[in-house]
Amino acid sequence: MPPRRKLNEFERGRAVAWFQDGVPKREVARRLHVSISVIVRLIQRFTATGRVQERRRPGRPKKTTPREDRLIERLALQTRTASSSIIRRQLRVATNTNISQQTIRNRLHVFNLRSRRPAVRPHLTPAHRAARHAFCRRHVRWTRQQWSQVLFSDESRFTLNHNDDRPRVWRRQGERYIDATVQEKVGFGGGSVMVWGAFSLHHRTPLFHVQGNLTGLRYRDEILRPLAVPTLQQMGPQSVYQDDNARPTGQGWSTTSCSSLESTERSGQHAVPISTRLRTSGMSWIAK
Repeated sequence: MPPRRKLNEFERGRAVAWFQDGVPKREVARRLHVSISVIVRLIQRFTATGRVQERRRPGRPKKTTPREDRLIERLALQTRTASSSIIRRQLRVATNTNISQQTIRNRLHVFNLRSRRPAVRPHLTPAHRAARHAFCRRHVRWTRQQWSQVLFSDESRFTLNHNDDRPRVWRRQGERYIDATVQEKVGFGGGSVMVWGAFSLHHRTPLFHVQGNLTGLRYRDEILRPLAVPTLQQMGPQSVYQDDNARPTGQGWSTTSCSSLESTERSGQHAVPISTRLRTSGMSWIAK
């Protein structure tokens, strides 16, 4: 391992003490695992000044003023996705100061702003937000036992190709999920496969490959009857089916669907009685 070129303050004091005790400079360097030149300069500095601290070096002067540093921070906060090159051009137009992109990043690091990938969330309208808040308020005191009686369902689309844009945002620690640093995604691109599934605390349905448009009748005949209802029967008479409020599961056809399930049960096609609440679009229907 090559010898070190630096000594901390404690090691400098030890080196001077050993030298004053008569230990040769080369031996002092060997004990501290540094080059002999480090010890020579240290002894010369101590002899001349009586101190072991290194002289303070002024370094290269900054090319930006505190006012320009604050402007760089403000430009990054105004447009979180602005790259360092864009901020550099904006600063040059505003103050006629020409600095490198690395200097822009260094100034932002001083303000604890780092370039990060934005968090991704679905696009939510005010109506979506209000509905989610209302759902949380209604169920905030539910117990684990009550939640175990809920069968959640959802459709997911898996794309073969996706948009490979990689935007970055300037943010501080703890700002990952604020609106200014979050990227909203809408829709899918390229070829894709859609599947449906449902799960509860102790149960789950098989995945169903959705081909073509999923209408209300298809949802009832291909998903509800063969997949959801048998799982709900296994969960017990107090089970609740919570759909994702998608268009095929909307309110318009749900009453008819439940009536169909009820008439099917009365005709004896199901051996196990159905006593399941279908919760759709914020309302519940009972199929017994």
